[in-house]
Amino acid sequence: MKIVYNTCKRFLILSPFFLGYGVCFGDEIQGISSVQNLQMNIDWLWTLIAAFMVFSMHLGFAMVESGFTRSKNSVNIIMKNLLTVSIGILAYWSIGFGLMYGNNSSGFFGTEGFFLSSWDMVDNWTLLFFLFQAVFCATSATIVSGGVAERTDFIGYIIVSYVISALVYPIFGSWAWGSLFHGGGWLENLGFIDFAGSTVVHSIGGWAALSGAIVVGPRIGKYTADGKVKPIPGHNIPLAAAGIFILWFGWYGFNVGSEAAVNSLLPLIAVNTTLAPACGVISVLLLSRALYKKYDAGMTLNGVLAGLVAVTAGCATMRPASAAITGVVAGIIVVYSVIFFDKLKIDDPVGAISVHGVCGAWGTLAAGIFNYDFASKSFDPVILPQLIGIITAFVWSFSVSFIIFKSIAKIYRLRVPEKEELEGLDYYEHGINAYPDFLHIHTN
Repeated sequence: MKIVYNTCKRFLILSPFFLGYGVCFGDEIQGISSVQNLQMNIDWLWTLIAAFMVFSMHLGFAMVESGFTRSKNSVNIIMKNLLTVSIGILAYWSIGFGLMYGNNSSGFFGTEGFFLSSWDMVDNWTLLFFLFQAVFCATSATIVSGGVAERTDFIGYIIVSYVISALVYPIFGSWAWGSLFHGGGWLENLGFIDFAGSTVVHSIGGWAALSGAIVVGPRIGKYTADGKVKPIPGHNIPLAAAGIFILWFGWYGFNVGSEAAVNSLLPLIAVNTTLAPACGVISVLLLSRALYKKYDAGMTLNGVLAGLVAVTAGCATMRPASAAITGVVAGIIVVYSVIFFDKLKIDDPVGAISVHGVCGAWGTLAAGIFNYDFASKSFDPVILPQLIGIITAFVWSFSVSFIIFKSIAKIYRLRVPEKEELEGLDYYEHGINAYPDFLHIHTN
Protein backbone atom coordinates (compact mmCIF):
# COMPACT_ATOMS: atom_id res chain seq x y z
CA MET A 1 0.00 0.00 0.00
CA LYS A 2 2.91 2.35 0.72
CA ILE A 3 4.20 1.79 -2.80
CA VAL A 4 0.77 2.63 -4.21
CA TYR A 5 0.64 5.80 -2.11
CA ASN A 6 4.11 7.03 -3.09
CA THR A 7 3.55 6.25 -6.77
CA CYS A 8 0.23 8.05 -6.76
CA LYS A 9 1.71 11.03 -4.93
CA ARG A 10 4.60 11.39 -7.38
CA PHE A 11 2.16 11.13 -10.26
CA LEU A 12 0.03 13.94 -8.91
CA ILE A 13 3.00 16.16 -8.12
CA LEU A 14 4.27 15.79 -11.68
CA SER A 15 0.81 16.28 -13.17
CA PRO A 16 -1.11 18.82 -11.06
CA PHE A 17 -3.57 19.54 -13.82
CA PHE A 18 -3.92 15.97 -15.02
CA LEU A 19 -6.55 14.92 -12.54
CA GLY A 20 -7.87 18.28 -11.45
CA TYR A 21 -7.46 17.60 -7.75
CA GLY A 22 -5.35 15.37 -5.51
CA VAL A 23 -6.91 12.16 -4.36
CA CYS A 24 -3.86 10.64 -2.62
CA PHE A 25 -2.44 13.57 -0.69
CA GLY A 26 -2.70 13.50 3.06
CA ASP A 27 -0.84 12.44 6.12
CA GLU A 28 -2.20 8.92 5.76
CA ILE A 29 -3.34 6.84 2.86
CA GLN A 30 -7.11 6.59 2.75
CA GLY A 31 -7.11 2.97 1.70
CA ILE A 32 -8.83 1.63 -1.36
CA SER A 33 -11.00 4.73 -1.80
CA SER A 34 -7.96 6.75 -2.85
CA VAL A 35 -7.05 4.19 -5.49
CA GLN A 36 -10.64 4.17 -6.68
CA ASN A 37 -10.66 7.95 -6.93
CA LEU A 38 -7.46 7.87 -8.92
CA GLN A 39 -8.91 5.23 -11.23
CA MET A 40 -12.10 7.25 -11.64
CA ASN A 41 -10.22 10.38 -12.64
CA ILE A 42 -8.07 8.49 -15.12
CA ASP A 43 -11.21 6.90 -16.58
CA TRP A 44 -12.83 10.30 -16.92
CA LEU A 45 -9.76 11.83 -18.53
CA TRP A 46 -9.48 9.02 -21.05
CA THR A 47 -13.16 9.29 -21.92
CA LEU A 48 -12.76 13.05 -22.46
CA ILE A 49 -9.75 12.49 -24.70
CA ALA A 50 -11.71 9.87 -26.63
CA ALA A 51 -14.59 12.32 -27.07
CA PHE A 52 -12.18 14.90 -28.46
CA MET A 53 -10.81 12.27 -30.87
CA VAL A 54 -14.30 11.42 -32.06
CA PHE A 55 -15.01 15.13 -32.51
CA SER A 56 -11.91 15.38 -34.73
CA MET A 57 -13.47 12.80 -37.02
CA HIS A 58 -15.72 15.52 -38.36
CA LEU A 59 -12.67 17.09 -39.98
CA GLY A 60 -11.97 13.71 -41.54
CA PHE A 61 -15.52 13.37 -42.84
CA ALA A 62 -15.39 16.89 -44.29
CA MET A 63 -12.10 16.17 -46.06
CA VAL A 64 -13.24 12.82 -47.43
CA GLU A 65 -16.51 14.21 -48.75
CA SER A 66 -14.85 17.26 -50.24
CA GLY A 67 -12.07 15.23 -51.86
CA PHE A 68 -14.48 12.69 -53.36
CA THR A 69 -16.66 15.39 -54.94
CA ARG A 70 -16.10 18.28 -57.35
CA SER A 71 -14.26 21.45 -56.47
CA LYS A 72 -17.27 23.65 -57.25
CA ASN A 73 -19.04 22.27 -54.18
CA SER A 74 -16.18 22.24 -51.67
CA VAL A 75 -17.30 25.24 -49.62
CA ASN A 76 -20.82 23.85 -49.46
CA ILE A 77 -19.54 20.54 -48.15
CA ILE A 78 -17.37 22.18 -45.50
CA MET A 79 -20.33 24.31 -44.40
CA LYS A 80 -22.64 21.28 -44.25
CA ASN A 81 -20.20 19.36 -42.08
CA LEU A 82 -19.68 22.35 -39.78
CA LEU A 83 -23.41 22.87 -39.38
CA THR A 84 -24.07 19.17 -38.97
CA VAL A 85 -21.91 18.90 -35.88
CA SER A 86 -23.16 22.22 -34.48
CA ILE A 87 -26.85 21.63 -35.12
CA GLY A 88 -26.51 17.97 -34.21
CA ILE A 89 -25.02 18.66 -30.80
CA LEU A 90 -27.67 21.28 -30.04
CA ALA A 91 -30.46 18.95 -31.14
CA TYR A 92 -29.04 16.18 -28.99
CA TRP A 93 -28.66 18.52 -26.01
CA SER A 94 -32.21 19.85 -26.27
CA ILE A 95 -34.12 16.69 -27.20
CA GLY A 96 -32.06 13.67 -28.26
CA PHE A 97 -30.19 12.94 -25.04
CA GLY A 98 -33.42 12.84 -23.05
CA LEU A 99 -35.09 10.54 -25.56
CA MET A 100 -32.09 8.23 -25.66
CA TYR A 101 -31.04 8.06 -22.02
CA GLY A 102 -33.81 9.58 -19.92
CA ASN A 103 -35.78 7.49 -17.44
CA ASN A 104 -37.72 5.01 -19.50
CA SER A 105 -40.45 2.70 -18.29
CA SER A 106 -41.75 1.68 -21.71
CA GLY A 107 -38.52 0.41 -23.24
CA PHE A 108 -39.00 2.69 -26.24
CA PHE A 109 -37.63 6.13 -25.32
CA GLY A 110 -36.80 8.37 -22.38
CA THR A 111 -39.06 11.08 -21.06
CA GLU A 112 -36.71 13.33 -19.06
CA GLY A 113 -33.25 14.87 -19.14
CA PHE A 114 -33.96 17.36 -21.91
CA PHE A 115 -31.55 20.32 -22.00
CA LEU A 116 -29.42 18.33 -19.52
CA SER A 117 -32.02 18.93 -16.83
CA SER A 118 -30.89 15.70 -15.15
CA TRP A 119 -27.55 17.31 -14.23
CA ASP A 120 -27.60 18.37 -10.57
CA MET A 121 -24.21 20.20 -10.51
CA VAL A 122 -22.56 17.60 -8.31
CA ASP A 123 -22.84 14.76 -10.79
CA ASN A 124 -20.36 15.73 -13.48
CA TRP A 125 -20.40 12.23 -14.93
CA THR A 126 -23.66 13.29 -16.58
CA LEU A 127 -21.79 16.04 -18.42
CA LEU A 128 -19.01 13.71 -19.50
CA PHE A 129 -21.44 11.03 -20.65
CA PHE A 130 -23.48 13.60 -22.58
CA LEU A 131 -20.41 14.97 -24.36
CA PHE A 132 -19.21 11.55 -25.45
CA GLN A 133 -22.67 10.58 -26.68
CA ALA A 134 -23.23 13.92 -28.41
CA VAL A 135 -20.22 13.54 -30.68
CA PHE A 136 -21.46 10.05 -31.56
CA CYS A 137 -24.84 11.48 -32.50
CA ALA A 138 -23.26 14.11 -34.73
CA THR A 139 -21.21 11.39 -36.42
CA SER A 140 -24.36 9.49 -37.38
CA ALA A 141 -25.96 12.65 -38.78
CA THR A 142 -22.95 13.66 -40.85
CA ILE A 143 -23.03 10.36 -42.77
CA VAL A 144 -26.11 11.65 -44.58
CA SER A 145 -24.17 14.60 -45.98
CA GLY A 146 -22.07 12.43 -48.29
CA GLY A 147 -25.04 10.50 -49.66
CA VAL A 148 -26.85 13.65 -50.84
CA ALA A 149 -23.82 15.75 -51.77
CA GLU A 150 -23.63 18.19 -54.70
CA ARG A 151 -27.35 18.66 -55.35
CA THR A 152 -29.11 19.29 -52.05
CA ASP A 153 -30.37 22.61 -50.72
CA PHE A 154 -28.31 23.84 -47.78
CA ILE A 155 -31.21 24.78 -45.47
CA GLY A 156 -33.14 21.66 -46.40
CA TYR A 157 -30.16 19.56 -45.42
CA ILE A 158 -29.73 21.38 -42.09
CA ILE A 159 -33.37 20.65 -41.21
CA VAL A 160 -32.74 16.97 -41.95
CA SER A 161 -29.65 16.97 -39.72
CA TYR A 162 -31.60 18.45 -36.83
CA VAL A 163 -34.41 15.92 -37.01
CA ILE A 164 -32.04 12.96 -37.34
CA SER A 165 -30.03 14.14 -34.32
CA ALA A 166 -33.10 14.94 -32.25
CA LEU A 167 -35.30 11.99 -33.14
CA VAL A 168 -34.10 9.25 -35.51
CA TYR A 169 -30.74 8.40 -33.95
CA PRO A 170 -31.69 8.85 -30.25
CA ILE A 171 -34.82 6.71 -30.31
CA PHE A 172 -33.08 3.74 -31.90
CA GLY A 173 -30.14 4.39 -29.58
CA SER A 174 -32.46 4.11 -26.60
CA TRP A 175 -33.55 0.67 -27.78
CA ALA A 176 -29.98 -0.60 -28.00
CA TRP A 177 -28.00 1.41 -25.42
CA GLY A 178 -30.49 2.99 -23.01
CA SER A 179 -29.30 1.09 -19.95
CA LEU A 180 -25.85 2.70 -20.21
CA PHE A 181 -27.37 5.64 -18.33
CA HIS A 182 -30.88 6.12 -16.93
CA GLY A 183 -32.84 4.42 -19.69
CA GLY A 184 -33.36 0.94 -21.02
CA GLY A 185 -34.44 -0.57 -24.30
CA TRP A 186 -36.22 -3.59 -25.62
CA LEU A 187 -33.50 -4.44 -28.14
CA GLU A 188 -30.67 -4.66 -25.62
CA ASN A 189 -32.89 -6.83 -23.46
CA LEU A 190 -32.89 -9.40 -26.28
CA GLY A 191 -29.11 -9.64 -26.06
CA PHE A 192 -28.30 -7.38 -29.01
CA ILE A 193 -24.54 -6.70 -29.32
CA ASP A 194 -23.26 -3.41 -30.70
CA PHE A 195 -20.37 -2.25 -28.57
CA ALA A 196 -19.56 1.06 -30.28
CA GLY A 197 -22.21 1.48 -32.94
CA SER A 198 -21.88 -0.40 -36.24
CA THR A 199 -25.67 -0.28 -36.36
CA VAL A 200 -26.61 2.31 -33.74
CA VAL A 201 -24.39 4.98 -35.28
CA HIS A 202 -23.34 3.89 -38.76
CA SER A 203 -26.25 1.91 -40.17
CA ILE A 204 -28.73 4.45 -38.82
CA GLY A 205 -26.82 7.17 -40.67
CA GLY A 206 -26.33 5.00 -43.75
CA TRP A 207 -30.00 4.10 -44.13
CA ALA A 208 -30.95 7.75 -43.65
CA ALA A 209 -28.49 8.58 -46.44
CA LEU A 210 -30.16 5.96 -48.63
CA SER A 211 -33.57 7.53 -48.17
CA GLY A 212 -32.14 10.96 -48.93
CA ALA A 213 -30.35 9.79 -52.08
CA ILE A 214 -33.58 8.24 -53.36
CA VAL A 215 -35.72 11.31 -52.65
CA VAL A 216 -33.26 13.93 -53.93
CA GLY A 217 -32.37 11.88 -57.01
CA PRO A 218 -29.03 11.41 -58.82
CA ARG A 219 -26.73 14.23 -59.88
CA ILE A 220 -27.19 15.55 -63.39
CA GLY A 221 -25.18 13.43 -65.81
CA LYS A 222 -24.47 10.58 -63.39
CA TYR A 223 -26.48 8.06 -65.41
CA THR A 224 -26.87 8.08 -69.19
CA ALA A 225 -30.14 7.58 -71.02
CA ASP A 226 -29.30 3.95 -71.73
CA GLY A 227 -28.68 3.28 -68.03
CA LYS A 228 -24.90 3.32 -67.99
CA VAL A 229 -22.98 4.81 -65.08
CA LYS A 230 -20.93 7.89 -65.87
CA PRO A 231 -18.17 8.31 -63.28
CA ILE A 232 -17.93 11.77 -61.70
CA PRO A 233 -14.39 11.84 -60.26
CA GLY A 234 -13.57 13.59 -57.03
CA HIS A 235 -11.39 16.67 -57.38
CA ASN A 236 -8.78 15.88 -54.72
CA ILE A 237 -7.96 12.29 -53.78
CA PRO A 238 -4.97 13.34 -51.59
CA LEU A 239 -7.39 15.47 -49.53
CA ALA A 240 -9.72 12.49 -49.20
CA ALA A 241 -6.79 10.28 -48.18
CA ALA A 242 -5.80 12.74 -45.45
CA GLY A 243 -9.39 12.60 -44.22
CA ILE A 244 -9.26 8.80 -44.14
CA PHE A 245 -6.15 8.82 -41.96
CA ILE A 246 -7.77 11.34 -39.60
CA LEU A 247 -10.85 9.12 -39.38
CA TRP A 248 -8.75 6.02 -38.67
CA PHE A 249 -7.01 7.84 -35.84
CA GLY A 250 -10.28 9.21 -34.48
CA TRP A 251 -11.78 5.73 -34.59
CA TYR A 252 -9.50 4.67 -31.76
CA GLY A 253 -11.38 7.19 -29.65
CA PHE A 254 -14.64 5.93 -31.11
CA ASN A 255 -14.04 2.25 -30.28
CA VAL A 256 -11.49 2.21 -27.47
CA GLY A 257 -13.16 5.20 -25.83
CA SER A 258 -16.49 3.39 -25.74
CA GLU A 259 -15.17 1.29 -22.87
CA ALA A 260 -15.25 4.57 -20.85
CA ALA A 261 -12.57 3.17 -18.54
CA VAL A 262 -8.86 2.47 -18.51
CA ASN A 263 -8.55 -1.28 -18.10
CA SER A 264 -7.09 -4.43 -19.60
CA LEU A 265 -9.72 -4.62 -22.37
CA LEU A 266 -8.38 -1.57 -24.20
CA PRO A 267 -5.50 -3.29 -26.04
CA LEU A 268 -7.87 -5.87 -27.54
CA ILE A 269 -10.22 -3.16 -28.80
CA ALA A 270 -7.29 -1.18 -30.22
CA VAL A 271 -5.80 -4.19 -32.00
CA ASN A 272 -9.14 -5.14 -33.53
CA THR A 273 -9.63 -1.51 -34.63
CA THR A 274 -6.28 -1.78 -36.41
CA LEU A 275 -6.59 -5.19 -38.03
CA ALA A 276 -10.05 -4.82 -39.57
CA PRO A 277 -9.38 -1.66 -41.63
CA ALA A 278 -5.97 -2.97 -42.70
CA CYS A 279 -7.63 -6.14 -43.98
CA GLY A 280 -10.38 -4.07 -45.60
CA VAL A 281 -7.76 -2.16 -47.57
CA ILE A 282 -6.08 -5.31 -48.86
CA SER A 283 -9.31 -7.04 -49.89
CA VAL A 284 -10.58 -3.95 -51.74
CA LEU A 285 -7.21 -3.42 -53.39
CA LEU A 286 -7.10 -6.96 -54.76
CA LEU A 287 -10.77 -7.04 -55.73
CA SER A 288 -10.62 -3.69 -57.54
CA ARG A 289 -7.59 -4.95 -59.46
CA ALA A 290 -9.48 -8.09 -60.45
CA LEU A 291 -12.58 -6.17 -61.54
CA TYR A 292 -11.11 -3.05 -63.15
CA LYS A 293 -7.49 -4.05 -63.92
CA LYS A 294 -6.45 -1.04 -61.83
CA TYR A 295 -5.74 -0.44 -58.16
CA ASP A 296 -8.69 1.87 -57.55
CA ALA A 297 -7.61 4.57 -55.09
CA GLY A 298 -11.04 5.87 -54.12
CA MET A 299 -12.48 2.42 -53.55
CA THR A 300 -9.40 1.33 -51.58
CA LEU A 301 -9.69 4.37 -49.31
CA ASN A 302 -13.26 3.36 -48.61
CA GLY A 303 -11.90 -0.09 -47.70
CA VAL A 304 -10.44 1.52 -44.59
CA LEU A 305 -13.82 2.86 -43.54
CA ALA A 306 -15.56 -0.40 -44.43
CA GLY A 307 -13.29 -2.32 -42.06
CA LEU A 308 -13.61 0.28 -39.32
CA VAL A 309 -17.39 0.43 -39.51
CA ALA A 310 -17.70 -3.35 -39.56
CA VAL A 311 -15.48 -4.01 -36.53
CA THR A 312 -17.10 -1.30 -34.42
CA ALA A 313 -19.90 -3.56 -33.14
CA GLY A 314 -17.69 -6.44 -32.04
CA CYS A 315 -14.33 -4.80 -31.33
CA ALA A 316 -14.57 -5.67 -27.62
CA THR A 317 -16.02 -9.17 -28.02
CA MET A 318 -14.00 -10.59 -30.94
CA ARG A 319 -10.67 -12.34 -31.12
CA PRO A 320 -8.16 -10.54 -33.38
CA ALA A 321 -8.40 -13.21 -36.09
CA SER A 322 -12.17 -12.68 -36.19
CA ALA A 323 -11.68 -8.93 -36.54
CA ALA A 324 -9.36 -9.57 -39.49
CA ILE A 325 -11.97 -11.77 -41.18
CA THR A 326 -14.61 -9.12 -40.52
CA GLY A 327 -12.44 -6.54 -42.26
CA VAL A 328 -11.73 -8.77 -45.26
CA VAL A 329 -15.42 -9.46 -45.81
CA ALA A 330 -16.30 -5.78 -45.32
CA GLY A 331 -13.86 -4.83 -48.07
CA ILE A 332 -15.50 -7.27 -50.48
CA ILE A 333 -18.99 -6.14 -49.48
CA VAL A 334 -18.30 -2.44 -49.96
CA VAL A 335 -17.13 -2.93 -53.56
CA TYR A 336 -20.14 -4.95 -54.64
CA SER A 337 -22.50 -2.74 -52.67
CA VAL A 338 -21.34 0.36 -54.55
CA ILE A 339 -21.87 -1.50 -57.84
CA PHE A 340 -25.32 -2.64 -56.68
CA PHE A 341 -26.58 0.84 -55.80
CA ASP A 342 -25.23 2.25 -59.05
CA LYS A 343 -27.24 -0.36 -60.93
CA LEU A 344 -30.31 0.88 -59.09
CA LYS A 345 -29.37 4.45 -60.14
CA ILE A 346 -29.03 5.53 -56.53
CA ASP A 347 -26.30 8.16 -56.64
CA ASP A 348 -24.05 8.14 -53.57
CA PRO A 349 -21.01 10.36 -54.31
CA VAL A 350 -18.85 9.10 -51.43
CA GLY A 351 -20.17 5.57 -50.90
CA ALA A 352 -21.77 6.47 -47.57
CA ILE A 353 -24.64 4.02 -47.96
CA SER A 354 -22.34 1.11 -48.71
CA VAL A 355 -19.68 1.96 -46.13
CA HIS A 356 -21.93 2.86 -43.23
CA GLY A 357 -25.27 1.23 -43.95
CA VAL A 358 -24.32 -2.08 -45.53
CA CYS A 359 -20.96 -2.63 -43.80
CA GLY A 360 -22.53 -1.54 -40.52
CA ALA A 361 -25.12 -4.29 -40.94
CA TRP A 362 -22.41 -6.83 -41.77
CA GLY A 363 -20.35 -5.77 -38.77
CA THR A 364 -23.32 -6.16 -36.45
CA LEU A 365 -23.97 -9.66 -37.77
CA ALA A 366 -20.25 -10.46 -37.51
CA ALA A 367 -20.26 -9.34 -33.86
CA GLY A 368 -22.83 -12.04 -33.21
CA ILE A 369 -21.15 -14.72 -35.33
CA PHE A 370 -17.73 -14.17 -33.77
CA ASN A 371 -18.87 -13.33 -30.26
CA TYR A 372 -16.28 -14.82 -27.92
CA ASP A 373 -16.62 -15.62 -24.25
CA PHE A 374 -13.15 -14.84 -22.92
CA ALA A 375 -13.98 -16.33 -19.53
CA SER A 376 -14.77 -19.78 -20.91
CA LYS A 377 -12.45 -19.34 -23.91
CA SER A 378 -15.08 -20.38 -26.39
CA PHE A 379 -17.26 -18.85 -29.08
CA ASP A 380 -20.77 -17.89 -28.04
CA PRO A 381 -22.68 -16.94 -31.22
CA VAL A 382 -25.57 -14.51 -30.97
CA ILE A 383 -27.56 -14.50 -34.21
CA LEU A 384 -31.28 -13.81 -33.80
CA PRO A 385 -30.95 -10.61 -31.70
CA GLN A 386 -28.41 -9.31 -34.23
CA LEU A 387 -30.74 -9.93 -37.16
CA ILE A 388 -33.63 -8.30 -35.30
CA GLY A 389 -31.47 -5.26 -34.57
CA ILE A 390 -30.23 -4.98 -38.16
CA ILE A 391 -33.73 -5.20 -39.64
CA THR A 392 -35.20 -2.86 -37.05
CA ALA A 393 -32.52 -0.25 -37.72
CA PHE A 394 -33.20 -0.35 -41.46
CA VAL A 395 -36.97 -0.12 -41.14
CA TRP A 396 -36.81 2.65 -38.54
CA SER A 397 -34.12 4.85 -40.04
CA PHE A 398 -35.06 4.45 -43.69
CA SER A 399 -38.81 4.91 -43.27
CA VAL A 400 -38.69 7.86 -40.85
CA SER A 401 -35.90 9.58 -42.79
CA PHE A 402 -37.77 9.04 -46.06
CA ILE A 403 -40.80 10.80 -44.59
CA ILE A 404 -38.57 13.65 -43.38
CA PHE A 405 -36.92 14.11 -46.77
CA LYS A 406 -40.23 13.92 -48.62
CA SER A 407 -41.84 16.43 -46.27
CA ILE A 408 -39.02 18.93 -46.69
CA ALA A 409 -39.12 18.51 -50.46
CA LYS A 410 -42.85 19.21 -50.45
CA ILE A 411 -43.00 22.00 -47.89
CA TYR A 412 -39.73 23.80 -48.60
CA ARG A 413 -37.06 22.66 -51.07
CA LEU A 414 -34.64 19.75 -51.17
CA ARG A 415 -33.13 19.68 -54.66
CA VAL A 416 -31.39 22.80 -55.94
CA PRO A 417 -32.30 24.12 -59.43
CA GLU A 418 -30.43 22.70 -62.41
CA LYS A 419 -28.49 25.92 -63.04
CA GLU A 420 -27.17 25.98 -59.47
CA GLU A 421 -26.18 22.33 -59.58
CA LEU A 422 -24.32 22.70 -62.88
CA GLU A 423 -22.45 25.84 -61.86
CA GLY A 424 -21.77 24.73 -58.32
CA LEU A 425 -23.33 25.21 -54.91
CA ASP A 426 -20.39 27.20 -53.58
CA TYR A 427 -21.30 30.34 -55.47
CA TYR A 428 -25.09 30.11 -55.23
CA GLU A 429 -25.35 28.96 -51.62
CA HIS A 430 -22.35 30.75 -50.11
CA GLY A 431 -21.16 33.42 -52.57
CA ILE A 432 -17.57 32.18 -52.69
CA ASN A 433 -15.39 29.64 -54.48
CA ALA A 434 -13.03 27.29 -52.69
CA TYR A 435 -10.33 27.88 -55.32
CA PRO A 436 -10.80 31.47 -56.55
CA ASP A 437 -7.46 31.57 -58.39
CA PHE A 438 -8.42 28.71 -60.68
CA LEU A 439 -10.65 28.82 -63.75
CA HIS A 440 -13.76 26.69 -63.32
CA ILE A 441 -15.14 24.94 -66.35
CA HIS A 442 -18.72 23.96 -65.54
CA THR A 443 -19.51 20.46 -66.73
CA ASN A 444 -21.80 17.70 -65.62
